[in-house]
Amino acid sequence: MSNWTPTSWQSKPIAQSVDYDDPAELRSALSTLSSLPKIVTSWEIEKLKTQLAEVARGERFLLQGGDCSERFADCHPHIIDAKLKILLMMGAVLVHGAGKPVVRVGRIAGQYAKPRSSPTETKDGVTLASYRGDLVNRPEFTPEARRPDPQNLLAGHYRAAMTLNFIRGLLSGGFGDVHHPEVWDLTFVKDQAKQAQYRDIARSISDSVRFTEAMVGRRLDELARVDFFTSHEGLHLPYEHAVGEHPPLRDGWYNLGTHLPWIGDRTRALDGAHVEYFRGIQNPVGCKVGPTMGTDELVELCQVMNPSNTPGRLVLIHRMGANKVERMLPPLVDAVAKAGLSVVWTCDPMHGNTYKASNGLKTRSFDNILSEVNSAFAVHEAAGTYLGGVHFEMTGEDVTEVVGGAGGLTEEGLKRAYLTDVDPRLNHEQALELAFLIARRMRGKRHST
Repeated sequence: MSNWTPTSWQSKPIAQSVDYDDPAELRSALSTLSSLPKIVTSWEIEKLKTQLAEVARGERFLLQGGDCSERFADCHPHIIDAKLKILLMMGAVLVHGAGKPVVRVGRIAGQYAKPRSSPTETKDGVTLASYRGDLVNRPEFTPEARRPDPQNLLAGHYRAAMTLNFIRGLLSGGFGDVHHPEVWDLTFVKDQAKQAQYRDIARSISDSVRFTEAMVGRRLDELARVDFFTSHEGLHLPYEHAVGEHPPLRDGWYNLGTHLPWIGDRTRALDGAHVEYFRGIQNPVGCKVGPTMGTDELVELCQVMNPSNTPGRLVLIHRMGANKVERMLPPLVDAVAKAGLSVVWTCDPMHGNTYKASNGLKTRSFDNILSEVNSAFAVHEAAGTYLGGVHFEMTGEDVTEVVGGAGGLTEEGLKRAYLTDVDPRLNHEQALELAFLIARRMRGKRHST
């Protein structure tokens, strides 16, 4: 690390870079951004790193979920609390299934930038810059909206801070209380047998809490307050640099714009700026691992990103696709294990399973998402490694973007509430059902061994 500095990434090729037409305005925005109070603290980051080390040892399970790309317009109380509620409910269900604590990490309070396959988009003979997330520009197809605006960096920071402040207020007030899962609405599950199974799990959670409280003779108030961490793709490196600092009494540079930043599959080049930036910050960091990743490349990436092989430092988020995971994942898992590398393995079953519906809308199949998760569990079990978490694009709202699930959403029904500007998300019903199905699998595995 002797040759790393907070700005050494600037000498490397920057994938997914943004071209601003007014460099002076960009410098001014970044200068203001660097002077503002940070969003998270170094001790919160160190706490997450400790919990992720426990995930790496098989002692915890990681739930990471939230929007594919947050919108400034969605910095609204009911949207935030709906998202938080479904993540907390999923976490409680997964605790029941895994039989161990769950680390809850939201794709929230900063997930405002998105990579694109092309820097431009053409409609009716007109070519404009692609929509890159609200941190950069706006989705409307006009020259004004698609102009990268440096003021969006400040707007994103303000909204991320307000979002996390609201979440902290909710949690400190007992919003994460797990005492009352009986209020969960499971009427979306049309299959009565399946609905009964899910209600049994919810009832078991409540009974377990009450039994423990009866044994100790007091209410377990700590169960009403849970740790919650934030994450986003660290795509826009000038922004990520501006929200970092070397805190007093700490060794090294922290990204204080989020607890867990990650590198996407498009920006993980070993000689690129993103890997250079990420390898030097003190946060735990994630990296997406897609089907084009080779075994030697992955091992080298792990060694570059985590040279001291510190447990909890590196989260590998594999995203292969339901029809590729059984073939593509085993060699990667084996290579990391043979190299003796400590990583947190998690499964992102969303990004490899996107397709275009007959009506032209981008969607995903609930069955394919579930299939990839189940296959990932099986691959790790066969390899003797631990699948330590799942990573979902989801929302707490009643959107219609992913087909399937117990609610029976079809392609014809997608248009009813298709709200995403980028990728399709699980709605609150599909997300909760997925948690129940994963919990049932993990619980069954525990009881069979």
